[in-house]
Amino acid sequence: MTTVSTTPTTPITPITPHPGMRLREIVFGAACAAAVRAAARLGVADALGETPAGAEQLAAELSVEPMPLKRLLRALSCYGIFAETEDGKFVHTDMSRLLREDDPNSLRYISLWCTEPWTWDVWPRLDDAVRTGSSVFPEVFGKGFFDYLHQDAHESAQVFNRAMTTSSMQSALEVAELLDLAEVSEVADIGGGQGHVLASLLEKHPSVRGTLMDLPGVVARADARLRDGGPLAGRTRIVAGDCREEIPVQADLYIIKNILEWDDESTRRTLRNVMTAARPGARVVIIENLVDDTPSMRFTTAMDLLLLLNVGGAKHTRESLMSRMAEAGLIIGDISPVNAYLHAFESHQHAAGARKRGTYKPSRPAGSPSSRTTTALGARAAV
Repeated sequence: MTTVSTTPTTPITPITPHPGMRLREIVFGAACAAAVRAAARLGVADALGETPAGAEQLAAELSVEPMPLKRLLRALSCYGIFAETEDGKFVHTDMSRLLREDDPNSLRYISLWCTEPWTWDVWPRLDDAVRTGSSVFPEVFGKGFFDYLHQDAHESAQVFNRAMTTSSMQSALEVAELLDLAEVSEVADIGGGQGHVLASLLEKHPSVRGTLMDLPGVVARADARLRDGGPLAGRTRIVAGDCREEIPVQADLYIIKNILEWDDESTRRTLRNVMTAARPGARVVIIENLVDDTPSMRFTTAMDLLLLLNVGGAKHTRESLMSRMAEAGLIIGDISPVNAYLHAFESHQHAAGARKRGTYKPSRPAGSPSSRTTTALGARAAV
């Protein structure tokens, strides 16, 4: 009896240190992104089970042509997304499993969001964005990014919502594990989207009460655990509002996660509003992706450039975020990694810098981001 090996073969095109070939691979990066998108849209990872399968078998299940599917899988296998066995079948890898709908750490919708059709139109204009320092989206599509998304690209908007929900739910448990709430009775999640972080914290700390604040359209879709009838509703207050204008919430701990990607003035106003509302000695934890001093710089710097292209925003460096926090009167304490791409900046209110509550009523200056922009950013636009 002949046995057939199911051991994955060596990748067809291993990464080489030769600079010329490496540059060739990089400039063909769009092919890799497109291949991931195609696999996600076709559901290839969901069709492939725990046993090796040939392209013909998978093609029949997916109603696609077998030879093009084999070419797609072969290309992805070069990057460790799926693997080809010695007998020409395909098996899962750690990365390909992340494209499955049912994987608890699924990146399927994030992969789709980062490769949506509009991305292929704005990336070639990056040189223009670098020249001007502004978003190119209005010039390409005739309107702002979020107006386009909600008015003209409904499928993309749905992908966005799924991607942000998935990302927020995955990181929420990590944030809850990281933060010490031993001396906290009231926690507020500012710009907290659907409230996944808040829900995770309240579940872990039964004596703590919480407030979720975001724009009306966002909190209307709050996590079911926090809404009326949910198990955490009795300890939850939901506040609709724009954190750049006012934060009518008092708490012992304020959490601000992935919403300080606007222009500097909006970031400053948000932090000042927290200081205006905060109780004496309140803690403020800011959680952000950094474009430096992080093991995921290829990912975070790419997000930084995409923010420049679509909304004119930017990711922070460690120094820039610490500078904005210090300007607001926050004393910075520990800086801790939440995961490979998120950092938590712990701080508390500087007594001399605290503003008397109710005296600071900022108004939105001309040219600042619209409420629609904040709606999406408040839904955790950073993945």
